[in-house]
Amino acid sequence: MCRADSPSPALLRYCPGGPTPFTHSRHGRITPATYAENVTEYRSAPTAELSPLELYAILRLRVDVFVVEQECAYPELDGRDVEPAAIQYWATDDGEVVATLRVLTDGPDRRIGRVATAVAARGRGIAADLMRGALAACEGQTVRLDAQSHLAHWYARFGFAPDGEEFVEDGIPHTPMIRIP
Repeated sequence: MCRADSPSPALLRYCPGGPTPFTHSRHGRITPATYAENVTEYRSAPTAELSPLELYAILRLRVDVFVVEQECAYPELDGRDVEPAAIQYWATDDGEVVATLRVLTDGPDRRIGRVATAVAARGRGIAADLMRGALAACEGQTVRLDAQSHLAHWYARFGFAPDGEEFVEDGIPHTPMIRIP
């Protein structure tokens, strides 16, 4: 169901039938891509609806951040991206994927994960826009995530609270977090 009546213009919307693009200027206004300069385009779609090149770009960014930059040799392709309910969210600048996250279904809850931003795009609020869009799509549902512990404060600003003991995964401390509607 499209949520065109969303209270925030920076929210992503998923509509059946394919990716739903819109643009968000760096000056805080939503504008058509053809009229804006310095525009980041935000999209969301089920993994099965992505083109091979879109999926490749998303996975490439995740590998660049988690495997290469953070030096974690782990199976990035965990099989969850191809679950029927998996939704990918991503942002592009000039056609290049600069940030991404995914939303999965875990029983009655939703799970946000694989939140990644390219080094050159950090500090611009792009991941925050993706997070707000994903949370809007999860409205009314409990959302869980495993935050890298040094980023728990960042997730807290979206209403997440710690939900369990810290654990170490791939040499990085993580904090389980929950956001209850």
